[in-house]
Amino acid sequence: MSQPGTVQGAHLVGSINFDDAESTMRVAAEHLGSHLKRIPDGEVGERFHWIAFQPDRIAQAAGIVRVGDTPIPLRMLDLRPVALAEGVRAADVELPPLGYADAALESWAVFDRLQREGAIPAGTRFQVSLPSPLGVVGSFVAEADRAEFEPVYEAALAAELQQILDAIPHDRLAIQWDAALEFAIIESAAYAERGGKRYEWFDDAWAGTSERLARQIDRVPADVEVGVHLCYGDVAEKHFVEPSDSANLVRFANLLVGAAARPLTWLHLPVPIERDDAEYFAALAELALPEHTELYLGLVHWEDGAEGAARRIASAQQHVVRPFGVATECGFGRAPEGTAVPLFETHRAVAAAW
Repeated sequence: MSQPGTVQGAHLVGSINFDDAESTMRVAAEHLGSHLKRIPDGEVGERFHWIAFQPDRIAQAAGIVRVGDTPIPLRMLDLRPVALAEGVRAADVELPPLGYADAALESWAVFDRLQREGAIPAGTRFQVSLPSPLGVVGSFVAEADRAEFEPVYEAALAAELQQILDAIPHDRLAIQWDAALEFAIIESAAYAERGGKRYEWFDDAWAGTSERLARQIDRVPADVEVGVHLCYGDVAEKHFVEPSDSANLVRFANLLVGAAARPLTWLHLPVPIERDDAEYFAALAELALPEHTELYLGLVHWEDGAEGAARRIASAQQHVVRPFGVATECGFGRAPEGTAVPLFETHRAVAAAW
């Protein structure tokens, strides 16, 4: 058993700035090998900007229209939101493939080959990252249609998950749910309580977000690992809100663990680059994770490397009363070119191997 505060292992959140899945997996395994329990495919192709490709997918369905006449381009994507066409009920909409299952199965074939060749260590699992349905609906569906459309999208994403579960051996698979919009809702709740506009389409920001995410966790069978990445956003490497400390992350995580029926394999929490003060980490003393749940903290940033990570680790160790691993605060698929390998090396420099 590792001692409290031991820094053991590393976690790759999801997106990595390589152009293809094979490069991502090969280089990650080469540099981090025994430090990793799981390797993702880097969210390559149309997934390069997390969920930004979903409006283009959803808009292919009959009964769905785009909001606005002028495309909002982002490379090959159009970021315009979607809405139900006039007179269309969400329950009557049949969504096309969302792209997550197809991408996972394509990358799984690469992962399987590399692992059989010995390029990826035996026992390392293939990590598939999926967004919470709330994240997509709240980001890209017209406000008036969110409540009606949410169960339709959730069912479609659940079907994609099932395709993944049916195709990949469970003892070689790990599913990560990414939760970012949840914190936009939580952080805006205080504003709404002061008379501002509500962002969410349900009554209780805390219960509504945590119970929805717990439902996704419980879709993953017990013999498949499942983790959660909590996020404050990553547009141009900036959060939509800078957390004042880790208190809201801890409160949400505790609610989530309490609401989920199945155990959580791992939890990842972000740490802003400028927060190397112990006060940021103080609330982590109240984190009520089961002993078997791995904790990863986003202590690694490309801008200040191992020295900055070491400062943040030292501050975290003043309050974290359990072993923890290291990670970046979010995926780094949109970080500057050439930062991936230095980031891998920083992970390795500050954490013991598993």
